Formats: sequence, C-alpha cells, structure tokens
Amino acid sequence: MRRSALPSPVLKVTFTQMQYLAQETLRGLQRGGWMNWAAISTVTVLLFLFGISLQTSWQVNGLLQNMGSQLEISAYLRPNLSGETLQKQLGQLQTIASVELLPRADAWKQLVADLGATDLQSATDALGQNPLVDQLKIRARSGEQVPKLAQMLSGFPEIEHVSYLNEVMQNLVQLNQGLSWMGWGVIGLLTLTALAVINTTIRLIVVTRHQEIEVMQLVGATTTWIYLPFLLQGLTFGLLGGGLAIGFMAIAHHFMARLLVTQPAFLQSLAQNLQLTMFQGALLPLLLVGFGSFVGLSGSFLAVRRFLVR
Repeated sequence: MRRSALPSPVLKVTFTQMQYLAQETLRGLQRGGWMNWAAISTVTVLLFLFGISLQTSWQVNGLLQNMGSQLEISAYLRPNLSGETLQKQLGQLQTIASVELLPRADAWKQLVADLGATDLQSATDALGQNPLVDQLKIRARSGEQVPKLAQMLSGFPEIEHVSYLNEVMQNLVQLNQGLSWMGWGVIGLLTLTALAVINTTIRLIVVTRHQEIEVMQLVGATTTWIYLPFLLQGLTFGLLGGGLAIGFMAIAHHFMARLLVTQPAFLQSLAQNLQLTMFQGALLPLLLVGFGSFVGLSGSFLAVRRFLVR
C-alpha cells in the first residue's frame, strides 16, 4: 500500500506560526481584562454611529432623488403661443423624463370648475377672453437636475415663467448637509477616543508582559514576531466592535420596521422611499468591519510603533 504524503516542512512552519500568533493574541486579550471591554465598547459606539450616519445620508439622498424625479416643473408659455412644438423639442432631451402639455383651454375649464362656476361661456365673456396660457408640466430624471433644468427652461424665448418647489428642495439639501457635518464631527471625535482607548489598552498589555518580551529578545525573536500579536489584538477589537455594531443596527432596523406597521399609510410610504438599495445594504456591513479593523490596527500600531520602527 502507498503511504499517504506527509505535510511539507513549509506547511508545518506556517501552521506553527499561525498557532503561535493565535495563542499570543489570546493571552494578550486575557491580560487586558476590563480594558478590552472599554476598547470594544468604544469601537462599537463609534461604528454604530458611523453606520447610522452613513445610512441616513444614503436614505436622504435617495429621498431627494425620488422627490426630484416626481417633482414637476411648470413652464408657462407666452400669450397666444402653442406648446405642441416645444413639447416635442423638450421630450428629446436626456435630462427630461416626461413632458405633459396642458392647453390653455383645458386649464381654463379646470379653473372654472374649481371656482364653482357652472357656465364656462359666461365666465369667459365676463373676462373678455381666456386669460390663461399653455402650460408644460416637466419632470426631470433625477432631483439633482431639477434646478439646472429650471434655469435652462427659463432661457427659452417661448417660455415666460418657470416655477417649481425650489425652497423645499433647498431646505432638504441643507438639512442633509447639516446632519452630515454634525455626524462626521461626532464620528471624528469618537474615532480619536477609540484610538486613545486602544492605544492605552495595548500599552498596558505590553507593560504587563515586558519580562516575557525581554526573554524573547534574548533568545533571538525578531521584533516583528514579538509585537505582531499586539497588532492582532487591536484588529480583534475592531472586528468585534464591527460585529456588535452590525447587530445593534439590525436590532434597531427590526424595531423600526415593527413600529412602522402601526403607523399611518403616509409614513409607511415614506419609509419605502427610505429603503437602501441592495448594493448599499451589502456595502454597509463591509464598511463597518473595514473601518473598525482600520481603527483597531491604527490604535495598536500607535502603541508599539516605537518598538517596530527602531
């Protein structure tokens, strides 16, 4: 019978190295005690607020896109001009989703009906003629294009006046910008706090193991292998914080979903417009874990950098 192939020396060495790193990382975490939880909780709060801020920014931007695509721009033509030719011309522009023509005769009938008048001819004779003009109802393909599109329409010689809910869009954009700046400011402060806590935690662990480190140096261990477990400890803080933040966000999302079931239809419809896309839903956890890993590695590197760079 043919004997099974023995593991190669390279695989043995690699497995031994990985086992050593795992054991040393676990020992370091055990030495950290309550400081580990301080670091993990700080990273968790940081990543939770980071995720909420990023998700809110995506949701508001999506809401602006939906509102903008549904927002009508009313373009009123000059007196005695027909809007049929201009309607065809505007319909060919890529930035415009749809163009609807409301002739002056139909607009006059609708206005008279809204005013409660029953005799259309008498109302027309009282004013001498139909005082309205042809109107084009235009929808842009995205909310960001609405202001530029309205400005472009104002330049057409056939159009006398352009109107849309400019203030609503501007207020939402300003609100989104204000929330973003405030959120990023808080995240910046928490990032510095997390770095300081992780830095302090790793430094304390290094101090408690200084005798072991001196022995390892005497027997010829390299600086990289001595201090690499401390970097992995910081990475562990970031990964655990990211996992907890994702869990808390999932709980918060589940709670909000159950709460919206009992709310009016208007709020439920608004919540539908605030849903993340499939790509955003998959990207958000990756960003949380990636940012947490970066913070953890950065904090631990700051703690041992003077040993690694010498």
